Amino acid sequence: MEDFNAFVDGLSGAVFFKLPLLGTQIELIVLYLALPMLFFTLWLGFPNVTQVGRAIHILRTQPHEDEAKGDVSQWGALSTALSGTIGLGNIAGVAVALTMGGPGAILWMFIIGWFAMTVKMAEVTLGLKYRVFDDRGHVHGGPMYVLKAVGAARGWPRLGLALGGAYAFFALFGAIPMVQVNQSFAQVQVVTGMTNGWAYGVFIAGAVALVTLGGAAWLGEVSKRLTPLKVAVYLGGVFAILILHVADIPAALALIWNGAWSGDAATGGAVGAFVAGMRRAVFASEAGVGSAVMAHSLARTQHPVSEGLVALLEPLLGTMIVCALGGLALVVAGTWNGGLEGIAITSAAFAQVSPWFPWLLAVVVFLFAYSTLVAWGFYGLQAWGYLFGNGPKAQWTYKILYIVALPPAAAIDLGRVVGIVDSSFFLMAIPNVIALYLCAGELRRDVKDYLVKSKS
Repeated sequence: MEDFNAFVDGLSGAVFFKLPLLGTQIELIVLYLALPMLFFTLWLGFPNVTQVGRAIHILRTQPHEDEAKGDVSQWGALSTALSGTIGLGNIAGVAVALTMGGPGAILWMFIIGWFAMTVKMAEVTLGLKYRVFDDRGHVHGGPMYVLKAVGAARGWPRLGLALGGAYAFFALFGAIPMVQVNQSFAQVQVVTGMTNGWAYGVFIAGAVALVTLGGAAWLGEVSKRLTPLKVAVYLGGVFAILILHVADIPAALALIWNGAWSGDAATGGAVGAFVAGMRRAVFASEAGVGSAVMAHSLARTQHPVSEGLVALLEPLLGTMIVCALGGLALVVAGTWNGGLEGIAITSAAFAQVSPWFPWLLAVVVFLFAYSTLVAWGFYGLQAWGYLFGNGPKAQWTYKILYIVALPPAAAIDLGRVVGIVDSSFFLMAIPNVIALYLCAGELRRDVKDYLVKSKS
């Protein structure tokens, strides 16, 4: 066990290696993900400004089932991606950003989320371009397929296979669902007093199985209904907090703005606010990790760039709206600097509205965790299929393993399992970002060609 613990600690230390930056420390992996956000925003001509309206139009006029190849609608693919992206990190992550960097971190989360829109567009466009269809007509996609195809096209087939295999391997561990189950049970335990983690684990495993065993079509149908519901319930609670403190909103906005440029010594000043906001925005949007590519690859679309533009909306909704409004609510409530940590900050803010509002938060936490579990179960299935084949036996093997892994997560002390999951999650970004840079030229050509044709 000591050797295992030492391995996990070493892995976490390598993945989350910190560099000194303007008087503070920031993980190298965060910088690795932040740089392509800036590069591709410039390289592709600021589509996060010019193409948002077009992305919304595409969703309104998306192809029907008989008009394009794919397993789900573009709205269904976006909802599935949002199911995986908008999770507990969007609730607790905002609170963590406030604790680390003060109110100014909220503005930097908003700004970094805006840059993240372009990376999402780039990686999803590539995912649609290089997705594959099996003998049954079902689609499979993700960064591993991009890396395999790009490597072969450039005369590096072995390197492409190796990088694709590395991505799929890391994705299998990154998709381990233990953290989501454990965290959701913790909040349910607070409001209900429930102590039987196994019972909760079995319940959520059964709920996940209903969707996971049903395949991609079921996933799309559930996601496009569950995603708007969970966001609406959470934002309903957030707006209730804002209404309760409506007179304090101008002062809170001033605090956020001033904190972004000056901050206070306790939270590292302006640099501390920037680092905290960037870190949480990168984590919340998952831009550059490539996970959402596997969901978007299912979409019925007539051109890869079309789905790439739809993916623009993901960080807009998840980071720039959900996280920013949630952060504003915590600032006006004043619970962020009261000595609490994580989701307890959010729970205290909800309790100001009504004693039963923490129950509402428990419902939100469950919905967020559940949708994330469903989405990441699918992501893990895609990685498993790449490594072991997409035949019925291989797929059923993974689905059963995934569901069986859920119940223990609510009852055990996660310990260093979290370190393995988190490290694997961000190791996925290394080969994915390499693919983005390798395909930068064709990405710009494809985007320009699509925009020219769509205008004619």
